[in-house]
Amino acid sequence: MANKAIVGRKVGMTQVWDDENRIIPVTVVEVTPCRVVQIKRPDTDGYSALQITYGQRNASKLTQAEAGHFAKAGVDAGDSLVELRVDDVSDYEVGQELTVELLQTGEMVDVTAVSKGKGFAGVMKRHGFKGHPASHGSHKNHRKPGAIGQCATPSRVFRGKKMPGRMGGEKVTVLNLEVVRSDGDANVLLVRGAVPGPKGGAVVIRNAVKHTAAKDGAK
Repeated sequence: MANKAIVGRKVGMTQVWDDENRIIPVTVVEVTPCRVVQIKRPDTDGYSALQITYGQRNASKLTQAEAGHFAKAGVDAGDSLVELRVDDVSDYEVGQELTVELLQTGEMVDVTAVSKGKGFAGVMKRHGFKGHPASHGSHKNHRKPGAIGQCATPSRVFRGKKMPGRMGGEKVTVLNLEVVRSDGDANVLLVRGAVPGPKGGAVVIRNAVKHTAAKDGAK
């Protein structure tokens, strides 16, 4: 599990140049200061996590439960509440601000977000099926999946069969992305490569949990 994490908003993709004038594709993530609203500990909640909020929200638009929750913590209301699972919460306290400077340049991170929704898609686009031939008697079934079940036994289609359906709109995590730049003045994080989700979507960024283990194993 990670030991530090933060929430940001995907702005889009661009490119930067390194010291050897090589182009590096990066995703720009805006990370406004996040406020810790609640700390969950193993002895009281069964696990360790930070509940944070970001942005600003009009207090008149809150429910009584939400207003009471923020008031109890003494924290200004934000756009939403996000829970960040971390190993150790002893270094955090309610009301503390988490900024983009929590992650440093060159650090490896895991990024989690909800992927773009693609709508209803067939098996070739959704699952990468090859499809049927364009000739040799194949007629009006070039992009169809083919047979999907058995005959009298078991007289049904097994659960989990790869079939057409809604594509995207799922929680996706991309592992081991490099932080190319961490700009505390502009509250911007540049992450190498692509990040799931649409522009403006919320993304959770945490330090990579598998990078050290994989590197140690290679040695």
